[in-house]
Amino acid sequence: MTVPKAQPASAATQGFLEQLTHYGDQARKVLLDKMPTGEPQAYLYGPMRDYIETSGKGLRPALLLATCEAFGGKAEDAEIAAAVIELLHNAFLVHDDIEDLSDFRRGRECMHKRLGVPLAINIGDGMQSLALSLLRQNLGPLGPMTGARVVDEFDHLLKESIEGQALELGWIKDNRLDLSPSDYLTMCLKKTCWYSFIHPMRIGALIARPDDVASGALNLDDFNAFGFFLGAAFQIQDDVLNLVGSQGKYGKEIGGDIYEGKRTLMLGRLGAQADRQEQSRLSEFLEKPRTARSEQEVEWVLARMNHYSCIEYAQAAANDLLAAARREFDVVFANTNAAPRAFLGQFMDYLVARQV
Repeated sequence: MTVPKAQPASAATQGFLEQLTHYGDQARKVLLDKMPTGEPQAYLYGPMRDYIETSGKGLRPALLLATCEAFGGKAEDAEIAAAVIELLHNAFLVHDDIEDLSDFRRGRECMHKRLGVPLAINIGDGMQSLALSLLRQNLGPLGPMTGARVVDEFDHLLKESIEGQALELGWIKDNRLDLSPSDYLTMCLKKTCWYSFIHPMRIGALIARPDDVASGALNLDDFNAFGFFLGAAFQIQDDVLNLVGSQGKYGKEIGGDIYEGKRTLMLGRLGAQADRQEQSRLSEFLEKPRTARSEQEVEWVLARMNHYSCIEYAQAAANDLLAAARREFDVVFANTNAAPRAFLGQFMDYLVARQV
């Protein structure tokens, strides 16, 4: 498969990236301002601060803040919620990298590789604790009714994300090769879509128009289909980049999903298309612990994926999902404020066309 060469950013793209950074910086500033300054710095708060300072693009807080503005709210009113969702995301990443035995994240060794597994687990726990503390601080400014509804959104976000992670890890443990595209999308909805896409928009709109949500004039469930389509397209693209991207740009180990045995759409397609001998070899490979899987075996899996056009299959699925997301977007964000709506429209293009 040929990956398109990166083109110079247009003025519109550059403006979008600057706005994305601005939203992410708003959430990061809140987090860094709220970070405890006491001890133990070396073993907890220092690494936590470093992880936040070197965090990613801030997609989740950007989606939350832009949705709030699109529905007539003020970004300042949603800053705490945006900071909480970014902090939970970082906590998930620290724990996910341990569970997946990953090596690289954001262009450097994962936290557990640098500091050891015990400290990394505790730092992830510390991020979750701080996120809950920030949520409590948000109850006053938002008011008891709206604050409680925001907490409910985060409760559901956590439940779905943990269930999705359990599905993925369980499939790896049981060496499942009989998973359908529907199985993958169910896992994707739970693990990725709720916390990264659906809930950020729901929370942003809730903070912008709490009275309309309370009266039923604004139905938060209207965001669910759009967030699912967009989130699934994003996750499939992320899985594709793990196989064909550049580690320098992507920031994670290329081919790491195969080493980890992740049940991506491509692996599911391979399991369904391979002949009996190939299925047996694939199953034997996936039975091994990650440390026993060789580079040559990973290359064989990738070659079989290419033989059966698994990557093209996944890209076509991502394009179909993105097309569905565009249709939902036009309905859900009709008659909202123009500038943040335009940003969110570009957001769709960026997520699936990106190479990082």
